[in-house]
Amino acid sequence: MAGLKRAGIIGTGSYLPERVLTNEDLEKIVDTSDEWIRTRTGIRERRVAREQEAASDLSLKASERALESAGVRAEEIELIIVATVTPDTLFPATACLVQDRLGAKKAACFDLSAGCTGFLYALGVAQQFVACGTYQKVLVIGVDVLTKIINWDDRSTCVLFGDGAGAVVLGPVPEEEGILSLYLGADGSGGPLLVMPAGGSRLPASLDTVTRKLHTIHMQGSEVFKFAVRIMGEASLKALEQASLTKEDIDLLIPHQANMRIIEAGMKRLGLPPEKVYVNLDRYGNMSSASIPVALDEAQKQGKLARGDNVLLVSFGAGLTWGAAVVRWSMD
Repeated sequence: MAGLKRAGIIGTGSYLPERVLTNEDLEKIVDTSDEWIRTRTGIRERRVAREQEAASDLSLKASERALESAGVRAEEIELIIVATVTPDTLFPATACLVQDRLGAKKAACFDLSAGCTGFLYALGVAQQFVACGTYQKVLVIGVDVLTKIINWDDRSTCVLFGDGAGAVVLGPVPEEEGILSLYLGADGSGGPLLVMPAGGSRLPASLDTVTRKLHTIHMQGSEVFKFAVRIMGEASLKALEQASLTKEDIDLLIPHQANMRIIEAGMKRLGLPPEKVYVNLDRYGNMSSASIPVALDEAQKQGKLARGDNVLLVSFGAGLTWGAAVVRWSMD
């Protein structure tokens, strides 16, 4: 559209907690095995935040690295969006806590919740502000500390998740680069399939909710799996269509890192070889909103992304939500 600017990623950063929890470690605390976890998920280990580490702590470190990557000072950031389902507190927003510690005094701030699709939703919101010229520099953070809300007695869920944070700086880029398309969707009827039942206004905290472990992740795994396999392919093709590109134009696919079988189904649907798909699931597990931005940062630092590459990002999450974006890479 006339008058709109193209928004693109001009800096990336990530942070992973130091503690590594392997499948062998999990064997000691829950009825599972390394083989069972690997064959069903592809996960070998994940990162776990320290007891005193919260979402804002991880976000701050990822943000500092993203700003350094972009060559942007904190004072230049005009908006901070944090995508998370594990904020430090329900209020104030984690974005405000990051703003204060980062020194981004000019930035407006808010959090966004869209499950594991949160980063792509936040990227879409940030894109609009840059495209319209409202803001020149926006910091988008995907962070989750899911090990804080895991039921460690539930072997079907406790083996899946890890903690981490990824951040990108969005700004105006040349017309031929940046975010070429963004496709988002939701189906609220699937909300009960992946939920933390208590802690909100429906079931406020009480002795009963805590005793029943309703402040932890509850997931109907087989139903979520079937949904994910279908929607990852559909969303990817929709985003490519909107960008007037084909499967053959993809230089790198960065999918949400939830389950290797889901990723492989997406690769098959798009006809992509392994070398065109970035996977770090085996090392980090499912980091929810942090999954895609951490992978983006790693791919950039490992030289797997070159300026002008067509990068396809795709995710699904609680809500149920889904999203895909095609980005023509604008970093050297």
